[in-house]
Amino acid sequence: MNPPPAILTSLLDAGSQPAISAVVERVIGYPNWLYRLIGHPVTWMGKLIALMDERMNTMAHVKSLSRLNGVLAVLLLCTGVWIAATAVNALCNLIPYGWLLSAFLASSLIAQKSLRDHVRDVNRALSSSLTAGRIAVSQIVGRDTRGLDVSDVVKAALESLAENTADGVVAPVFWYCVGTLTIGGLPAIALYKAINTADSMIGHKTPQYLHFGWAAARLDDLVNLPASRLTALLFILASLFSGRSQARKAARVTWRDARRHRSPNAGWPEAAMAGALNLRFGGPRTYGGEFVKLPYMGDGRDHFLRQDIEAGLKLYDRAMWIMLLLLVLFALAV
Repeated sequence: MNPPPAILTSLLDAGSQPAISAVVERVIGYPNWLYRLIGHPVTWMGKLIALMDERMNTMAHVKSLSRLNGVLAVLLLCTGVWIAATAVNALCNLIPYGWLLSAFLASSLIAQKSLRDHVRDVNRALSSSLTAGRIAVSQIVGRDTRGLDVSDVVKAALESLAENTADGVVAPVFWYCVGTLTIGGLPAIALYKAINTADSMIGHKTPQYLHFGWAAARLDDLVNLPASRLTALLFILASLFSGRSQARKAARVTWRDARRHRSPNAGWPEAAMAGALNLRFGGPRTYGGEFVKLPYMGDGRDHFLRQDIEAGLKLYDRAMWIMLLLLVLFALAV
């Protein structure tokens, strides 16, 4: 029997884990029956974070002590997740082709399919009624949705799609690749998800979490820096399918507007998507009853239509195909 081609041999090793995980998650996702049976790794992390929040976030009125407790909570979270993921990874390495099992496990920490499904659900709900659209979009955004009109619901869905592409898909895949070359892919992607989950739960600028969540928020900003820029690049490259002029516009809007966002990371994918779709993101909205006016990004149309969600998902799909191509090249390179 002839040996397999060299290119196939290069793909069938640990370096292909990120590509395999991305494909598995895009096709299968995380099955609902499995979630009902055992939950999800992120929910497990969430329970640990909630426990530390209850036990350690008791000094919100004292800045120094609250911040110290928050730092300790993040350290405990990251240490616990790293130990657990490293142990699972080591067990996988004890069996033949265990790296393949590790890749399947890591796929649960990528949100490529679920993000697409949630955004598509908003479009479907809007086809039924505005109330249904508001309910659907409330599942993926933090802003108040009760007073949103159709245009506002579509804008919220697209802004969420852009931002969550970075921290729900590209960032975990990026750190998975980095981990594959260093501490191990599964521990690295698990660490990222722990940090990101902590930020989503306690990294808020409210009296309760302003100091206790400081470490989680700052660390999340740091680990998302490379992926937010890479996501913007993926959207710009994906816009090439609409012509070079559109890609140049997306790049120009990104460079001009990304830094206007109050987040050091969210502005990059949002500005890139806004430029690629000829739309304008940002503007006023409310969070928990508090009125917030974000800077505008993009100089396109600011009245959004249901069809814009389909256009956004098409751009997203193209960006994901480009990401997969890069992951295949990564597998060949390592």
